Amino acid sequence: MFPFKALLALTTLAVAYAQQVGTQTAEVHPKLSWETCTTSGTCTSNAGSVVLDSNWRWLHTTSGYTNCYTGNEWDTSLCPDGATCAANCALDGADYTGTYGITTTGNSLKLNFITNGANKNVGSRVYLMNNADTEYQEFKLLNSEFTFDVDVSNLGCGLNGALYFSEMDADGGLSKYPTNKAGAKYGTGYCDSQCPRDLKFINGVANVEGWTGDSNSANSGTGEYGSCCNEMDIWEANNNAAAFTPHPCSVDGQTRCEGDDCGATSRYSGVCDPDGCDFNSFRMGDTSFYGAGLTVDTTKVFTVVTQFLTSDNTTTGSLSEIRRLYVQGGKVIQNSQVAIAGIDPVNSITDNFCAQQKTVFGDTNDFASKGGLKGIGAAFAKGVVLVMSVWDDYAANMLWLDSDYPTTADASAPGVARGTCATTSGNPPDVESQEANASVIFSAMNINSSVSE
Repeated sequence: MFPFKALLALTTLAVAYAQQVGTQTAEVHPKLSWETCTTSGTCTSNAGSVVLDSNWRWLHTTSGYTNCYTGNEWDTSLCPDGATCAANCALDGADYTGTYGITTTGNSLKLNFITNGANKNVGSRVYLMNNADTEYQEFKLLNSEFTFDVDVSNLGCGLNGALYFSEMDADGGLSKYPTNKAGAKYGTGYCDSQCPRDLKFINGVANVEGWTGDSNSANSGTGEYGSCCNEMDIWEANNNAAAFTPHPCSVDGQTRCEGDDCGATSRYSGVCDPDGCDFNSFRMGDTSFYGAGLTVDTTKVFTVVTQFLTSDNTTTGSLSEIRRLYVQGGKVIQNSQVAIAGIDPVNSITDNFCAQQKTVFGDTNDFASKGGLKGIGAAFAKGVVLVMSVWDDYAANMLWLDSDYPTTADASAPGVARGTCATTSGNPPDVESQEANASVIFSAMNINSSVSE
C-alpha cells in the first residue's frame, strides 16, 4: 500500500490495537470460502473466515468500559508506557455487519466504506483465517496463480478497494510476544512495506512513546515505532484506476522499526521499499484499457488473475516475473502493454521492467536496493497472509493511484498521470460525504498450485 496509511484508525470509535481480550462482545468471524485449484481444472473448496484488524476495535479497561484510547489520544493514566497499557487494556469482539459494514455470503466478501451504526465507521481491513479459525491462512505463492473476482463499480475517485499479501505471522504474534494475549483471532500483528507507525500495538506492547495525534484526522496518530514486512499489492483500485505492486524489504518477516529504519526522516532510509514497482495501465501509457466501458469494463464484475513465475518453473526457484490477466464476459484479456518511450513494450513486472520504469520516470530505484523480485519471492516461499480492505487517503488523497501525482509535476511528463480523476478529488471529508454508500466486493478467490501459461 502507498503511502503512509492514515486509514488505520479513521473511525469515530475508540479504536486501537490491544493485546488483552475483552468480554463485552463475542468474536464471531464471518465465514468465507475459497478454493485450491489444479491446472487440470479441479478445484477443492476450503472453509475459511475473515477477521477484523484490531486497529478498528474497541479498546477498554480489562475490568470495565473505560476507553484506553479516545479520539487520537491515549489515556495516560491507563497507558503511561507500552507494557502497562498492554496489561491494563482489552481488545473486544466486533459486530461485523452492524458496526463495520462487513458481510460475507459463501465465497463473497463485501466491504462497505461508511457504516452508520451507533457510531460512524470509516473503512475496514480484514484478514483471511484458516479453517481452524485461530490463525491467518498462509499462502505460498511461488510458481502459482492467484485469482479472484471483483466488483469496483461502486468505488469512485479517492477510494481504494485493496487485496494484497503481507508477510505477517500466522498467529498474529501470539507465540513470539507473551504480552499479546489476543493474537490472530482478534486481528493483531499487522505489518506492511510502509512500516506504519499509526499501529497502536506492535510486538505485544502499546505504541504510546512519542505518540502524536494527526492534525488532519480526529482518530489517528503516529508513535515512535512502526511495523515492517514484505508486501505484494495484488490489487489497489477503484473504478477509474488500478495497480499491482511488489514492495520488497531488507528484513525477514514482521519487524518492529524505529527512527530512520521506519523511513521517518527520509522516504528511502527505511528497511522497506515504500514505492514498490507498480504496473498501472494508465500510468504505463494505455489510457483506454481500464475504466467504465473500456477493455476492462469497471461497471461490471471481472476476474483478476496474477501469476508468480520463477526462474526454473518450480516452487523453490527465484521469483522472476509477475504476470496479470483479466477475464470478463467469458473472454480472457491480456494485460495492457507499456507504451512509454524508454520502457520495453511489456505487460508484466520483471526486474528489468522496474529498472527501466524508475529511470524513465525519474524515480528512486529503492525496489532494487531492497532486493527486487528475488527479495519478495523469499517471503512468498515462507508464506504470506491475505489482506482485504477499503480506505480513503488522508496523506495524499489517493492521487498516486488515480490522478496526476505529484500535483506539482507536469501532467504530460512520463509517469505523472495515473488515472482520470481530478487533482482536486480524493479529499477524505469530501469522499466520506459524497461516497458514503461506496463498497467493494471480492469473491471466488482461488490459488492454483502451478502456473498455467
